[in-house]
Amino acid sequence: MLALSTRRDGGCSNAPYDSFNLAAHVGDDPVAVRANRARLAGLLPPDCSVQWLSQVHGTRVVEAGQAGGEPEADACWTRSPGRACAVLTADCLPVLLCSADGQAVAAAHAGWRGLLGGVLERTIGAMGAAPGELLAWLGPAIGPGAFEVGGEVRELFLAAAPAADAVATDACFVPNAARPGHYFADLYALARLRLAAAGVHRVWGGQHCTHSASKQYFSYRRDGVTGRMASLILLRPA
Repeated sequence: MLALSTRRDGGCSNAPYDSFNLAAHVGDDPVAVRANRARLAGLLPPDCSVQWLSQVHGTRVVEAGQAGGEPEADACWTRSPGRACAVLTADCLPVLLCSADGQAVAAAHAGWRGLLGGVLERTIGAMGAAPGELLAWLGPAIGPGAFEVGGEVRELFLAAAPAADAVATDACFVPNAARPGHYFADLYALARLRLAAAGVHRVWGGQHCTHSASKQYFSYRRDGVTGRMASLILLRPA
């Protein structure tokens, strides 16, 4: 099994996509994007392919290699060796999952809309493994000190939370003293709550803030026009 998350350095895109932008939908030179994707492919074992997605902040999950092209979805899974499941992010949370027996892997794009809508739960369900046998890793995302949301986002999460998670969900939103009615949201903590409620308790990652580390990561909230990193996972070919 192989999992990785790229950073913004090491590619060939020009500013403001400098330099390892892997997204074809953000306005970057298509030639540069193809070259960057080729560089990424060179880091993978031979004869591997990457399932790219057209992400829409939704909850659709597809099987990698079965939908053709870049399907409109926000998560993908596979049991086929050599087929990488990938998601693109620049503040949203990438979540990589695998089964403990090494038979299934998945990648999910989880911004707050996807988390609220159930993209993680749908991904877990699609993998066909018992949730207790899954492992998860939370990749680089906007940190709790930078991700400001309106009060309506907090209310949506509170309304959707099971009674047992109400207090913990509320704790994921810290009031912004400078802007009444606004909160700093902890995407990592919200994802951990969702994963735990779905039965996934072995979770790692969650230490890297895309917004504060400008040299390492793209951040849409910080820069507006910018590139995207990739987080991907695959079963190694035999």
